[in-house]
Amino acid sequence: MANALNNFSEIGKLQQVMLHRPGKELENLMPDYLEQLLFDDIPFLEQARKEHDFFADTLREQGIDVLYLEDLAAEALHTDSLKQQFLAEYLDEAHVTGKETRKEIEDFFLAIKDTREFIDQTMAGLHKKQLSISKNLNLSDMVEDNYPFYIDPMPNLYFSRDSFAIIGKSVSLNKMYAKTRRRETLYGKYIFQHHPMFSKESINLLYNRDFDTRIEGGDILVLSPQVLAIGISQRTDVSSIEKIARNIFDSEASFQHILAFNIGEERKFMHLDTVFTMVDYDKFTIHPEIEEHLVVYSIAKKQGDPEIVEETDSLEQILCRYLDLSAVEFIRCGGGDFTAAAREQWNDGSNTLAIAPGEVIVYDRNPMTNQKLEAAGVTLHRIPGSELVRGRGGPRCMSMPFVRDKL
Repeated sequence: MANALNNFSEIGKLQQVMLHRPGKELENLMPDYLEQLLFDDIPFLEQARKEHDFFADTLREQGIDVLYLEDLAAEALHTDSLKQQFLAEYLDEAHVTGKETRKEIEDFFLAIKDTREFIDQTMAGLHKKQLSISKNLNLSDMVEDNYPFYIDPMPNLYFSRDSFAIIGKSVSLNKMYAKTRRRETLYGKYIFQHHPMFSKESINLLYNRDFDTRIEGGDILVLSPQVLAIGISQRTDVSSIEKIARNIFDSEASFQHILAFNIGEERKFMHLDTVFTMVDYDKFTIHPEIEEHLVVYSIAKKQGDPEIVEETDSLEQILCRYLDLSAVEFIRCGGGDFTAAAREQWNDGSNTLAIAPGEVIVYDRNPMTNQKLEAAGVTLHRIPGSELVRGRGGPRCMSMPFVRDKL
């Protein structure tokens, strides 16, 4: 098992990746609370796991080392004191405040001796039917007595791209947009501080989960060892990009430019990688709906403060200039047909995971986009996604590359 982070591109041959296999957190989704948990529908867990296992096996068949978030988190809590420390932070961030209630919930979790089962339970949340709390409650407990959970589930965890990002040899441990997802980054914190893969190294943090503005990994694309793209989106603030840019330029020497794509704040776009991904040296998927009004800003590494400029060229010309290419090819979601593009973008037709230059994993449910990719000479590995897609994410969203070969 490799123990060094190395991610200097979107398309370098993928060697090691982290996933999260959907767990019982999906069974704690309820129609009345879907919006606050950022879901539009309820996936069928058994089928979602089959689809996710197909995804993981597809990666393994290409010689890629597949790690799981839940395993890494359990292995990071290798002492009782670390387990107790993690639980204290977890309960703080789950806003478990009543003294008696908190003590009984704490005892419930600590009674789970198997650390992997403990991690699974923290991810699933805690339904009130699982634990009968004493009735000596404080006012806040009594007022919220009809709410079904002591602790909310974390159903978005299988979109492992978002809670942190590997940039070069460093980590952006992100501040998530929605309160319901902010506990997700706690697992990354303990993995990078305490897992044997990383604890012997000093992991450089480019961003930290306690910063005051939001950024998510789906908005961060490593286009080359010199150039990043970061989306200004529903989930990532402009000020976050300015903060992380300074830290990247200070500590990751190869990166010289960041291209900030202003894609707007609509849920259907959500992250940059839902409308734009890199599939080869000179090929990109793109959702045609963003092209007309897209504004791109360049942030250049300079002595002192970075230099920020609004780009006036077309996106093709911008990419050619910064990636030192003579031409680029855009593969439009849905083949550019307005109706098909809207449908297939909603089903993550633009959200591809490159496992090597010109070789990507896609959902099988987007035939028009997939045909266009193949016509452009891209090799496809199709995976089923009828249940996984209900959370609004595709193969890139569900994967966190740790190690890619250099181009």
